[in-house]
Amino acid sequence: MKLNCELIAKVLENFIRDELSKAGFSRVVVGLSGGIDSAVACFLATRALGAENVRAVLMPYRASSKESLIDASSVVNQLRIKSETIEITSIVDGYFSTQPEANSLRRGNGMARARMIVLFDKSMQYRALVLGTSNKTELLLGYGTLYGDMASAINPIGDLYKTDIYHLAEFLGVPKAILKKKPTADLWAGQSDEAELGFTYAEVDELLYELIDNRVSREQLIQRGFKEDFIHKVIAKIQSSQFKRRGPVICKVSPRTVTHDFHYLRDWGL
Repeated sequence: MKLNCELIAKVLENFIRDELSKAGFSRVVVGLSGGIDSAVACFLATRALGAENVRAVLMPYRASSKESLIDASSVVNQLRIKSETIEITSIVDGYFSTQPEANSLRRGNGMARARMIVLFDKSMQYRALVLGTSNKTELLLGYGTLYGDMASAINPIGDLYKTDIYHLAEFLGVPKAILKKKPTADLWAGQSDEAELGFTYAEVDELLYELIDNRVSREQLIQRGFKEDFIHKVIAKIQSSQFKRRGPVICKVSPRTVTHDFHYLRDWGL
């Protein structure tokens, strides 16, 4: 699918303004990692709200790449937004010093959740909403940390595949160094999204678009040249990560239950 970047940017900017207005806010805080997703979210927010209403928070861990900080700073400088750098090392190491058996995945999840502790605290300090930075590919594959990088108050880029993000980033003028770097969550040295997933974003986005947006069957996908084991692997990831894409399940015992029946927001002036 060819992305109309000008139109999509306008839609997403309007989304940010409208959702903040409905909630009674005018500012956002963004966890700026030096990666392309958070950069695009930051550019969109700045275009929508003005630089004075966007605050970037850089949250390195002791093992984080220096390149990530440099790239994040380049976004701050280009957009002329306010920013601050808060180390999460003491938060993460304070807990994991009591968990010596924890592997790199547990520690990575801990880093992602520690960053959300910081962001939601800063949202309280500045009376701002936390802007989400998870894209559609990550959300569908469950490639993110629940209550970590997947957490936010509003998410303008959650319906854009990773390959769409690259097209939009180029349109918005995201620094070229960020456009060219390999996607990484920077949770441990040498970590790479595509190496961890076992396929490229270009490959999986093509399949996801057919599976999700066009609702093409497995049989038709095989006929179109997609490998059967690849299809099964991706579908398994979607199925097994469904719990990450929904809020906590509430058991219904009353006539009107939050998340089940209490949806009439207009009745409450919302």
